[in-house]
Amino acid sequence: MRSSALRDRLFGPAARERLEAIADVVSDDVLTEFDSHAARAVLRQTTALITGWGCPHLGAEVLDVAQELRLIAHAAGSVKGHVAEAAWDRGITVTTAAQANAIPVAEYTLAAILLSGKDAFEERAQFRLGRSLYRRAGSDATNGNYGTTVGIIGASRVGRLVLERLKAFDFRVLLADPTLGPDDAAALGADLVSLEELLAQSHVVSLHAPILPGTVGMIGAAELALMQDGATFINTARGVLVDHDALRTELRSRRLRAVLDVTDPEPLPDDDVLYELDNVVLTPHIAGSMGNELARMGDLAVAEVERLAAGRAPAYAIDRQTLAVMA
Repeated sequence: MRSSALRDRLFGPAARERLEAIADVVSDDVLTEFDSHAARAVLRQTTALITGWGCPHLGAEVLDVAQELRLIAHAAGSVKGHVAEAAWDRGITVTTAAQANAIPVAEYTLAAILLSGKDAFEERAQFRLGRSLYRRAGSDATNGNYGTTVGIIGASRVGRLVLERLKAFDFRVLLADPTLGPDDAAALGADLVSLEELLAQSHVVSLHAPILPGTVGMIGAAELALMQDGATFINTARGVLVDHDALRTELRSRRLRAVLDVTDPEPLPDDDVLYELDNVVLTPHIAGSMGNELARMGDLAVAEVERLAAGRAPAYAIDRQTLAVMA
């Protein structure tokens, strides 16, 4: 991974003790490259390699050195940037902590849904301007979180966690996902509808679709035009799923509101209007794991090594099909 500092945030004393209890730790030093004699000496002895953000590329030439390697346990989300397909060709198990990373994203999304239902972001902006003179306008039937319709686009890893958390509230939940049937959606606590129906009926829309050729730009001018006046659009997935010019047009008109943790490009240029609009909550890709949440991903990676040592199947293995749809 990129540094010892990252290692220490991912793996506290308890996690290190768990590793030492079931494995010979070849080196306490973090490998930031695979080219040196010292790094290759470590690779030759390694059965399980734990990786993190900033890991050098694990291509065929590196895997040729790591002949004993059986597991690559990634203590982060996507492995697309650093694990070559040669790993699968050689029967190496590759796992990800994406499930652990999805938890704070779902928590962020839930918070955004609840606060959007209360018009909290809009009220904050108006209260800040008017201060002691500000008086709330009378609310209408769309304000609040009792019986509000929430639309979830995509029953992805994060989408499913959001759906699970929404069950604790009095929402009407809609789900658009072409891979599921009505019974599947019902089991997740939602009514399955088309994307068009979801956009037209929801007061809050949250995007959780994967990046595929068919999903890039899936939310454009036509889709945004279907949304109700005053509705909130939330994106914690990927910026490229949304036509940002179309989004800017709607947000400039103040017809819609948005909570955006991801954008296209990322970050936006300094002069982008999305920084200025008070009906936009723009955050710098913070929904995923940060601070003390990193340890959850480290714990998941350690658990995969424990499963290997016990002769058990991994819990979060990635196959080629999953790799193809990863960001």
